[in-house]
Amino acid sequence: MYKLKAMNRRSFLLSLGGMTLSQLLVGCAGNNQPKLNVQLLKGSIPSQVVNRFNRSLKEKVELKFAPVGRIEELYKRLLSWQENPKATDEPVWTRFIPLRNSQTVAVADLITLGDYWLTTAIQRKLIKPLEVAQLQQWSSLDSRWQNLVKRNEQGIPDPQGKIWAAPYRWGTTVIIYNRDKFKELGWTPQDWSDLWRSEVRSRISLLDQPREVIGLVLKKLGRSYNTENLATVPELEKELQTLNQQVKLYSSNTYLEPLIIGDTWLAVGWSSDVISVLARYPQLRVAIPRSGTAIWADLWVSPKETAKDALSSQWIDFCLQPKSAKEISLFTKANSPITTDIQASDIQESFSSLLLNSQEVFAKGEFLLPLPPEATKQYESFFAKMKA
Repeated sequence: MYKLKAMNRRSFLLSLGGMTLSQLLVGCAGNNQPKLNVQLLKGSIPSQVVNRFNRSLKEKVELKFAPVGRIEELYKRLLSWQENPKATDEPVWTRFIPLRNSQTVAVADLITLGDYWLTTAIQRKLIKPLEVAQLQQWSSLDSRWQNLVKRNEQGIPDPQGKIWAAPYRWGTTVIIYNRDKFKELGWTPQDWSDLWRSEVRSRISLLDQPREVIGLVLKKLGRSYNTENLATVPELEKELQTLNQQVKLYSSNTYLEPLIIGDTWLAVGWSSDVISVLARYPQLRVAIPRSGTAIWADLWVSPKETAKDALSSQWIDFCLQPKSAKEISLFTKANSPITTDIQASDIQESFSSLLLNSQEVFAKGEFLLPLPPEATKQYESFFAKMKA
């Protein structure tokens, strides 16, 4: 068993150029003073952006930004607010205490949610549509971003649907590998097909996720991550069986640990997890598969229980401004849905593959869209058979 600290795509802790956003409260509490309560994924917004937003406001506002370590915890808060909608405020003196594990956390005006959770949040009526008319920067978003968050009441993408969220950063499923080991082999991983090479047999860590693993095989075969009927891909089962022979470990939490200690030479994982280890382990490198990969996104959503608030729209709009978008990218080592002018000289070499050529990566990448229940069962069945 690997005893190093388990990592998760959405639970990494990130030092932001010496300015980590722990709980941040700006402004003094006042009964009539406007307030904005944001609960966000830890490490996904640099404090520089929050401070600039505060300075940009024309009136005094109490800003409360409370970071949470995992997306799952943020989703659980949405559930708890639905069950206890009256927990909308807390005593003034408790606001200066670092974020506590409490069952009565005040309802936020905005909260981070991953795109994976968007469908179920809509279906369970945990969030409400955004007021897009108040977002001046919305038109600058690529249509693929607009379509991702345009959903019907069942949470399914729909051109006639409402806008349920606003993206503020994104990343990908990547290949991370031990540079020293591959230097001895005389080649480096570039695409999904490299996972089938004989030199890496029993040297690979894969995510324990049917959509991710079957998706990368589909991508290798020139198909889509969102293929609904796997029976239409006759070569899929054979490819899965061959890939399984290459795998030493399936895990969505500890797939980096065996890579760090040398038990595996290559891992498939999420770019958000990779950030914290690249800075500490110089032997590790990242490759974004050339044929395309899966894209994840962090989104702003508005809990169902909150009232309409112009400040929420102002914050979302501020995150989509070019300067803010660039700062979010550089300090959190993730891409922005807004085109930025990031240059190689702006970032460390080890992170260059994550931030440079983002438009090309985005063009070839795919969001993991919701599938019909019968298709989901098919993915799970194929994955279980592969591992057996």
